[in-house]
Amino acid sequence: MPTRVLLIDDDTRMFELLAEYLGQNGITVSHAPDGGRGLAALEAHAFDAVLLDVMMPGMDGLEVCKRIRAKSRIPVLMLTAKGDETDRVVGLELGADDYLPKPFGPRELLARLRAVLRRAQPSAVADRLESSGVSIDVSGREVRVEGRTVDLTGLEFDLLLALVRRAGRVIPRDALLGEAGRSDTVVSERTVDVHISHLRQKLGDVGTRLIKTVRGVGYVFAKEGT
Repeated sequence: MPTRVLLIDDDTRMFELLAEYLGQNGITVSHAPDGGRGLAALEAHAFDAVLLDVMMPGMDGLEVCKRIRAKSRIPVLMLTAKGDETDRVVGLELGADDYLPKPFGPRELLARLRAVLRRAQPSAVADRLESSGVSIDVSGREVRVEGRTVDLTGLEFDLLLALVRRAGRVIPRDALLGEAGRSDTVVSERTVDVHISHLRQKLGDVGTRLIKTVRGVGYVFAKEGT
């Protein structure tokens, strides 16, 4: 079956261009010109991913992303004319899976879209990791800490998974996104620090105790008993 993507953007010309290009690559694109109609389309139809513009009249893309995440884990790739890193941070904090500034080339969009779709696919074999009270259901992308479910953004989940899989090993800041399968996500090392801080807060005492900063290098998830 072809991949179905919903573009929520008031730029009709861009929809026409993307529909043609992505259609040639096995991806069917539907269009919603504003946030309200985009949310309605997601309620009425099944899609594999969302391409979401930030700057729209009325309800902006950040609010749309927030409402999507309240109900669904569908991959969201945010599009914006803004290049400021603050906007990227906010979008990722709200649960966007990636962020692509305009103008962009259709080939880059296709590559990023395929990447977020791959990350959303469940593993062929159920995979669960447990360490020091942290339980990670990899295929279900669910985290539990001492029995309670912790709601993480897509990027926070991938960062935690990378750290736990390499427990006891220091991962440099500039390599952590690659280890998390996010080498295509364009953020600075400072942004990584911000997301690690949020991850610690959500994990509570366990996060503070186990996700350690190695000054000047990166982060390490402490092994049990260390």
